[in-house]
Amino acid sequence: MEQLLVHCANAIESNDATLAQQILWVLNNIAPPDGDSNQRLTCAFLRALIVRAAKNGTCKMLAAMANAHCNLSIDIHAFSVIELASFVDLTPWHRFGFTAANAAILEAVEGYSVIHIVDLSLTHCMQIPTLIDAIANRLEGPPLLKLTVAGGATEDIPPMLDLSYEELGSKLVNFARSRNVMLEFRVVPSTYADGFSSLIEQLRVQHLVYAESGEALVINCHMMLHYIPEETLSPLPNANSNPYSFEPSSTSSLRTMFLKALRGLDPTIVVLVDEDADLTSNNLVCRLRSAFNYLWIPYDTVDTFLPQGSKQRQWYEADICWKIENVIAHEGLQRVERLEPKSRWVQRMRNANFRGFSFGEDAVSEVKTMLDEHAAGWGLKKEEDDLVLTWKGHNVVFATAWVPA
Repeated sequence: MEQLLVHCANAIESNDATLAQQILWVLNNIAPPDGDSNQRLTCAFLRALIVRAAKNGTCKMLAAMANAHCNLSIDIHAFSVIELASFVDLTPWHRFGFTAANAAILEAVEGYSVIHIVDLSLTHCMQIPTLIDAIANRLEGPPLLKLTVAGGATEDIPPMLDLSYEELGSKLVNFARSRNVMLEFRVVPSTYADGFSSLIEQLRVQHLVYAESGEALVINCHMMLHYIPEETLSPLPNANSNPYSFEPSSTSSLRTMFLKALRGLDPTIVVLVDEDADLTSNNLVCRLRSAFNYLWIPYDTVDTFLPQGSKQRQWYEADICWKIENVIAHEGLQRVERLEPKSRWVQRMRNANFRGFSFGEDAVSEVKTMLDEHAAGWGLKKEEDDLVLTWKGHNVVFATAWVPA
């Protein structure tokens, strides 16, 4: 199936409509949208290739023919808080990162009476209630908790939320109060497209004010940093467009500048959790192969926790479809799914003058306990300081923690 998709991609790129149509016809017959996990995966890639052909104006005939075969629009669900919380709990995909990160954060902030958490998370603060619970039970009593989030950062990326961050914040404040924790919640309008520059600027000002007050600064990055443009996206058009006025080099990628700016804040700990794959290639076929050899995993795992035809399964697979379309059908600034493997992030963090903070035995045992609640195929690997979630032995998500070097 992968080879057929590669041939189809090559045919579309070289504008060979006849060959593309032939391969499309074959794929349509062997990859129904309601087939087994491999067929559904292939169908999603097929759909993305058709969208690409239609966008590029190549193979007009192909696009017309494809429209007759499958619905090209993706129905992305907007979750309520309750729906998203239970959705995230279905699988270790996000829970792994939550569990590992929370354990590292708790260890790093021990003894602090004020803890400021900057939550850059794709899952809209779903990690925070468990952290509040754990902090509430500290022997030295609960600290004052400040929570800052980037407003509007992922409003166009699934999973989507059906309420504003202000409403979400008041729910979190009430939850914290019920656990006797004082929580201050703040939204800073900021976007990954410019490397969260307005958020960084706000944090810099705060850092100047609070640096002496002994407050812990925690930067929690959960599957969010791979949306910041990296080196394969053409460099900033001119020096004036560099959003980091305090960063001398305009030749660096925004990703590099963001991490250097984080280092300048001298955080107590930075936790970086992301999907362990490489989707940055500017070559369509390389990207297709890389995505196909990673994104079979969510399709393969779904059978273990969601019945066919269930609403949640439709939401889950629509989100993966969205990701596949973004990787395959789009280019330039529209292509925001730019995952990098753990090895590259480790190098980036070291280059920004961070050093690894090892996950302790507590973190490892908590992750193992959490994995016991899920299907047998999930596993855990410890690689040097880092933790890696695996499915049938394949790397899925990595968790790394960092402190200033």
